[in-house]
Amino acid sequence: MGRTVIVTGAASGMGAATARLFAAEGDHVFVVDRDPDGAERTATLIGGTAVVGDVTDSAFCDAAVERAVRNHGGLDVVVNAAGTIVRANAEATSDADWQRVMNVNVNGTFFMCRAAIRAMKRGGGGAIVNFGSMWGDSGGTGHAAYCASKGAIHNLTRALALDHARDGIRVNGVCPGEVDTPMLRAGGRAAAVTDDYLASMADRAIPMGRLAQPEEIGRVVLFLASDAASYMTGALVAVDAGVTAG
Repeated sequence: MGRTVIVTGAASGMGAATARLFAAEGDHVFVVDRDPDGAERTATLIGGTAVVGDVTDSAFCDAAVERAVRNHGGLDVVVNAAGTIVRANAEATSDADWQRVMNVNVNGTFFMCRAAIRAMKRGGGGAIVNFGSMWGDSGGTGHAAYCASKGAIHNLTRALALDHARDGIRVNGVCPGEVDTPMLRAGGRAAAVTDDYLASMADRAIPMGRLAQPEEIGRVVLFLASDAASYMTGALVAVDAGVTAG
C-alpha cells in the first residue's frame, strides 16, 4: 500500500512534477493548489485528490491535512512546493508585494508544516520536504522579497528538524536553481522571456549551461522523502547545476 502524500503548489511546475513522481511510486497524492483547474488537471492525470485552497490560510492547511488523515488513516509525506516571486529590488517592492511573497512562501510553508507535524506525531512519524532556493543562502540581485522568504524557509527547515527529530519526523529542504517552469517564464523581467532568452541566460549563468527540468528537482524530493534518506534531517540540498559551488 502506498504512502499518503500532500504536495502544495501542485497545479504546475515543480509541484506538479513532484506529484507525478510520487504517484508513479504507488502513493496517493493530495494535490493542493489555489488554481482549481490546474489542481484538477494534475489530480486527474495521476489518480490523486485535488484540494483547492490557499496555503496562506492556516485553517485551510489544517483542514487539508485532516482530510488526508481521515481518508487514508494517516499522513506520511508533505512537500511544500507552493511559492511566488516578485522580481524587484527593495525600492521597487511595494508593501503588498512584500506581504504576498512572505504570506505564500513563508507563512504557507509554516502553516502546512505545523499541521503536518501535529498529524505525523500522532501517526508515529513522517517526512517533510520544503522548497528553498539557491538564493535562500547566497542572495540574488533584484529579488529582495523572494531571497528573504527563501532564507526564512531554510532556517525554518533546520529548526523544525531539530525540534522533531525525536518524534520520527524528518524535515529537509530542496534548493533549486533555475528551472524551466511557468514561474520562471512569467513577466517582470527587463527582456521578453523567450526560449532564446532563457537559453542565453543559462549559457551565461549556469555551469552546466542549461535550465533544469521540473522532474530533475522532483526526483531529489522523492529521495529526501524516502527511506533511502532515513539518516537525513535538517539538510538543504542544492540542485542548481553548480551555481552555488563557486
